[in-house]
Amino acid sequence: MTMNTTQKADVIKAHARGTADTGSPEVQVALLTARINELTPHFKTHLKDHHGRRGLLKMVNQRKSLLAYLKDRDADRYTALIQKLGLRK
Repeated sequence: MTMNTTQKADVIKAHARGTADTGSPEVQVALLTARINELTPHFKTHLKDHHGRRGLLKMVNQRKSLLAYLKDRDADRYTALIQKLGLRK
């Protein structure tokens, strides 16, 4: 149910700003989005898993705050990221 290291490395490589970039907001949002997309089908089948849903909501809120930070700092990077990930409009 979790991402393995090769999947995580692929996500980091696709969204990194440089060669050794693992902590930029773009990479963090991309990793959170991958984990959220991975968990969403679980909650469609297990409707009463409220404890797991709490963790999912924490991830969604973390992604939301990172996107707000990125939007305040650099709007061009923000719009490029949400288009690349298919988030929002």
